[in-house]
Order: sequence, then structure tokens, then C-alpha cells
Amino acid sequence: MATDNQRTVTLTDDSTGKSWKLNLTSGTMGPDVIDIRKLQADADMFTFDPGYTSTASCESKITFIDGDKGILLHRGYPIEELAEKSDFLEVAYLLQFGELPNPHQKAEWVGSITRHTMVHEQLIRFYSGFRRDAHPMAVMCGVVGALSAFYHDSLDIHDPRQREIASHRLIAKMPTLAAMAHKYAVGQPFMYPQNNLNYAENFLHMMFAVPAEAYKVNPVLSRAIDKIFILHADHEQNASTSTVRLASSSGANPFACMAAGIASLWGPAHGGANEAVLKMLMQIGSKDNIPDVVRRAKDKSSDFRLMGFGHRVYKNYDPRAKVMRQTCHEVLSELGHRNDPLLETAMELERVALQDDYFIEKKLYPNVDFYSGIVLRAMGIPMSMFTVLFALARTAGWVAHWQEQLADPHQKIGRPRQLYTGPTTRSFVPLDKRA
Repeated sequence: MATDNQRTVTLTDDSTGKSWKLNLTSGTMGPDVIDIRKLQADADMFTFDPGYTSTASCESKITFIDGDKGILLHRGYPIEELAEKSDFLEVAYLLQFGELPNPHQKAEWVGSITRHTMVHEQLIRFYSGFRRDAHPMAVMCGVVGALSAFYHDSLDIHDPRQREIASHRLIAKMPTLAAMAHKYAVGQPFMYPQNNLNYAENFLHMMFAVPAEAYKVNPVLSRAIDKIFILHADHEQNASTSTVRLASSSGANPFACMAAGIASLWGPAHGGANEAVLKMLMQIGSKDNIPDVVRRAKDKSSDFRLMGFGHRVYKNYDPRAKVMRQTCHEVLSELGHRNDPLLETAMELERVALQDDYFIEKKLYPNVDFYSGIVLRAMGIPMSMFTVLFALARTAGWVAHWQEQLADPHQKIGRPRQLYTGPTTRSFVPLDKRA
């Protein structure tokens, strides 16, 4: 963090005439930040920022986003380059350690993750405690949190080696736990991980293979899943990442922190967007209804909302969507799902939106959730599993932020302030005297 004491801003209370100077802090990219850490002590004031949308909660070197320009960088590398030229485990390494691995480092990293993909056999019995129709995200919240009951040798957050082991375990075991949640829901046997498969191939194998016959992973589909994992690996200080950091600030164990992140991600305003896209397409029903849908989307008096278009952060084209759009068309071409009415509706809606002046002017481009939902649907992944895959991928980012925060000498337990608007002090009234 670079603070230039020559650059300050002045806060003035017009009612008293008192003023306070606040330092301006600059990062390597992005807007300057007003340092208010001493504001309460000096001025007996807090700032008011619901959702912390204008407040930097931490210093981080992991991910940078410029929503106006459509930029997403992981450790300085554009997401488009990583998605096209790298793979998920390499990106996970980059998030963890700050640099892309050399061949030796990558071999060691991939080998360690591969050796940690199996889960404790007793954990398998944990699944039988859930109803078969339980939402997979509910299962994931439970089983990821329960890892702390099985892996006691990686709970000491003050031991760098134990933190490293916990990080490897979380990234490695998440696909296994996710696939087990799916298998349990459909009543099929759990499939154990295979060390001869890469990360994405292994996940697809555990999801779709059955003991009765051999399963061959389609390379187009495995690469598509790998790209989805890369595109969702981290996204700066979003709700779930902030939740992981807040839980971590209390000294909670790593598995509890990740379970907290999963719970936050489960919210439909955060991780459920691609599922919402498919539900919207189902409501549209047919591509013949798209003109009416577009008309309603333009009508300010209509309560209809077009899901999968635009983004809260990106006021330009979502850079992840550019990659996902190409992947989407590759998968549909490979699988020949042109006769699926829902997918036909999606492709027609995309075509209309990209050519419509209203959408172009408002920059309401299809986002990554629009395309990822279509890809996952085409691959036969149940809609209830969409957010689980999001959690699987985002674990790489969560772990990186967890590690970064624990290594930060300025870390403090999270304790947001509030603007209190309740009753002032009043005396207790005995029950028999209350009206």
C-alpha cells in the first residue's frame, strides 16, 4: 500500500467549522482511496456505505476489475489470455502464489492436487444423512464444513504448512464432493477420482460415469468445463469472497470459512444467475415469443427483467462472456443440440440482443451467466448443480484470499459499524404496567 502524505483530502463539519485531513492512498491500478482508519478516533464519526460498494475492506494483490472498461486481471494477467492459453489448476496456482508456475512447479502442484482428490471414507456416509431431494448447495455447505471434523492436521491457521495442506485439500476435494452430491441426488453409486485424468476430466468422470460401463471423457466438453472453472475462479471482493474473509478474520478454520463462502454464494443475487437464465428461457418457451420479450424488456413500466444481460460491475462487455460465447457455440456444435427448443430460444435471443440498438446503447450484452447456463444445460448437468460448479471453481479464489488475509500483518477481525436509528435510552416497564 502506497500512501503519499503530501496528498490529503479535507473533511469539514459545516456546523462546527472543524476540519480533519485524511490521507489519500494509491494502489497500482484503480481509483485512489481515502484512508479513514483514524476518522472515528479523530472525529468521532463513521462513514455510511450500505453494501460497502464504495469502501475498500482490504488490501489485495490478487484480482483487479475495471467494470467501465471491461477489464478483469488475475495477478496482472487478462482473463481472456488465461482462459485461452492456460488451464484451471495453473490459474489456481497463479492466484495462490502470484506467478505462473514453471514446468517443475506445475508438475508438483498438479501432483499434489491429484493426490488429495479422494475424501475420507467415513465422509461418504455423511451424505446418507441428507434427503435425496436436498438441494446440492445445502449438501455442500454441510460436507465442506464437516471436513474440519476429518482433517485435524490442517486446522492450525498459524502454521504455514497446515495452511498449505488445507489449501491443496480444498481445491482437490471440491470436485469430488460436488460430484458426490449429484450422484447421491440421482441414486447412483459414487465414482472415485482417477489419477490418470486431469482436473476437468476427473470431474466429468465422477459426475457421469457408472460402474457398469466405461466412460470416455469428451475433450471438447472437458475443455469447456475447464474454461468455466477459470472464468469463475475469482472476481475480487464480491459477496462470497468478502464472507470468506470476514469469517477468516475471526480465526475460523479454513473449512468453516469455505462453507461460509458457499452459503453466501447460494444466494440468487450472487451465484444463482445462470440458473435464473434458464428459468427465464423456460418462461419464454419459444423463440417465436422473443419479439414480445424484447418489447417488455424495453418497457420501463414492465416488471419483466431480462436475465443474463448486463452486469452490476461491468458497464461494458463482460470479458468472461467473450470467452464463454465461443465455448458455448463449440459445445453446441459438438453435441448437436440444435433441436433443443430452449437452446434455440437462447441463441435467437442472443442474436436479437446483439443487433438491437436499445441493447447496444444500454450496453446490455449477454454476460458470462447467460452462456455458462446454456453450456451446462447442453452437457446434461442439472440446473440445481449450476451454483455448485460455481462454488467448485471459486474455491481457488477463496483460498487465495484466505491465505492472503492471514499473511496480512494489518489484519483485524471484521467489525462493521452501523447508523443506529432505533429508540434512545428508556426505562424498563414491568409487565403489569404495560398497556
